[in-house]
Amino acid sequence: MKPKVDAGPADTLAPTADVLTDYDRLHLITYIMLLDAAKEGVEPLECARVILQIDPVVEPERALQSYESHFARAQWMTRSGYQQILNDPALRQA
Repeated sequence: MKPKVDAGPADTLAPTADVLTDYDRLHLITYIMLLDAAKEGVEPLECARVILQIDPVVEPERALQSYESHFARAQWMTRSGYQQILNDPALRQA
């Protein structure tokens, strides 16, 4: 599965498995965008609106939960998930 810049609206929660998933492969750029936004000090609900495409005015709880879940997954990628990315045949073919 090839990563996409606009992978579409994120599921409410990111995966929590200790292995790289198809969802992760698709949302790699989403994770990078979240990490960059956090580094720049962008507020979580603004990240939810712009990056995760969840309107925090309409769904504030879902937006925050989704942000927290995806940001945690992005951080997991920087700690150990990246090792799986480097050896992932599905991404090498993308």
